[in-house]
Amino acid sequence: MCGIIGLLLADENAQVNQSIFDGLTVLQHRGQDAAGIVTSERGRLHLRKDNGLVKDVFQTHHMIDLRGNVGLGHVRYPTAGSSSCAEAQPLYTNFPHGICVVHNGNLTNADELTDLCRNELKRHVNTDSDSELLLNIFADSLLKEMNKNTNGNNDKVENIFSAIETVMKSCKGGYAGMYLINGIALVGFRDPNGIRPIVFGTRKSKTADSKNGVQATDYVFASESVAIDTLGFNLIRDLRPSEAIVITMDGKVHTRCCLPADQIVHAPCIFEYVYFARPDSIMDGISVYESRLKMGEKLAYQIIDRYPDHDIDVVIPIPDTSRTSALQAAYILGRPYREGFIKNRYIARTFIMPGQETRKKSVRLKLNTIKSEFAGRNVLLVDDSVVRGTTATEIIQMARDAGANKVYLTSAAPPIRYPNIYGIDIPTRTELVAYERNEDQIAKILGCDWIIFQHLTDLEDSVREAGELDGEVHPQGECRLVALLTYFALPSLSLNCGLTVLLMPVYETSCFSGKYVTGENINDSYFSKLHDLRNDTAQEQRRFAKIESSGAGSLPPGSHHGCENLSNDKRTRA
Repeated sequence: MCGIIGLLLADENAQVNQSIFDGLTVLQHRGQDAAGIVTSERGRLHLRKDNGLVKDVFQTHHMIDLRGNVGLGHVRYPTAGSSSCAEAQPLYTNFPHGICVVHNGNLTNADELTDLCRNELKRHVNTDSDSELLLNIFADSLLKEMNKNTNGNNDKVENIFSAIETVMKSCKGGYAGMYLINGIALVGFRDPNGIRPIVFGTRKSKTADSKNGVQATDYVFASESVAIDTLGFNLIRDLRPSEAIVITMDGKVHTRCCLPADQIVHAPCIFEYVYFARPDSIMDGISVYESRLKMGEKLAYQIIDRYPDHDIDVVIPIPDTSRTSALQAAYILGRPYREGFIKNRYIARTFIMPGQETRKKSVRLKLNTIKSEFAGRNVLLVDDSVVRGTTATEIIQMARDAGANKVYLTSAAPPIRYPNIYGIDIPTRTELVAYERNEDQIAKILGCDWIIFQHLTDLEDSVREAGELDGEVHPQGECRLVALLTYFALPSLSLNCGLTVLLMPVYETSCFSGKYVTGENINDSYFSKLHDLRNDTAQEQRRFAKIESSGAGSLPPGSHHGCENLSNDKRTRA
């Protein structure tokens, strides 16, 4: 899971570096492995990227070098490829024009695309990052479109849309991204299923000269609306599935859905609402905060239904994401809400920390108990989700050590029993505590008195009820609806094309349901390869191998451990 941002300021003399830095800071929760920024200053690109948090990667001398009025930013958690600095983003290719990319998500046909790039397109693929494939396929397609039009009628915007269409037809999976085409345009795009989020915003420029009495406009793309709010932009909307928005350097905006409606199933990732997104974000028109309130409400009613004579004394959230759900659950249950855990905010989120042992050891560093809230009480702990169970087991034991009489656990999400292949680090079923286990078995492993998971239908309803149903007129509305009905095995309907259709939102829920909107089957060889490549044991082996090899010799000055900056680091090295 990653966070991405792109800005284009109308004033050519303005500097975008601080705004991108600030935007990445509020998106830091989406990835803590690496960070990067690229800017364009009148055709000259400046790049800085490295492993680490935003505040550590960018020092004053880096920010001074990141000049220009347009740029991209990225924070990464590596769900594909490795954690090498060479795979930190933005990524760059010099031809045509000079193109940079930032990307959030995962391509499920990366092996096929790598073969395509190397064998047919004759383009060098330097890393295992699928973002590099998005970059190379787009660059090759854009070049071919340019070569088709050599008679002087070369429409740069049309060429970009055609290249994006090729990318979307070639690349399978869940992805949202941005291209910076040097001197030409800033481009935002979203996959045909709208799995990964991306939003678009504007504000009036305070420094650019007005044209014909009209104030110039600054533009921004971001993974979450919270970045747009923080930077003082107005949220316009989410990008639609298969949509690309092209903003040329003169500030003209062009937008297009690059695939026909019958190839689109809008299925945003529901795990964004459960865990990843900040509660103050708006995604696909739905408040993340309101959806989490609904999750807590439905959890409480399930507890009342299953345990009408429950003996819960107090409701305590497991910080931070579950606070909203716990607050509402406590209200419905008529029990006091208390803060029983204090979080050390200088420790990384354990779910997105690489390595099972690292996650386990970090729990007690991350949290400490207020013993008076636990002593002699029957405690209901509320968590956003239970993935591997490592954190939950440690926290339940901490509650007992603090004197709790009984410890109950609820999860705002259903049991996670399947890997996610669209950019979330849930790579293998055998590492999931809910894999082939029921609630009683899970409770025994975790050490709690009982556990309740959210029903999947309740989770979907929580998000739906927090927003409004979307009735749209689609030129090929019948085809789109039939595609939805067919995929989800719903009764078919006969409708006229262009009819306004009120559709129930559909969500990507594969880690709960095992149903993949892009058509993969859990028994496919792809999942076996994922297990072999991304299970904790394999990751630890690669990490130790990297540590051992690092002592073989020092890297040449300026190499940045595999990252070559366009604007080289000018610090003196010992």
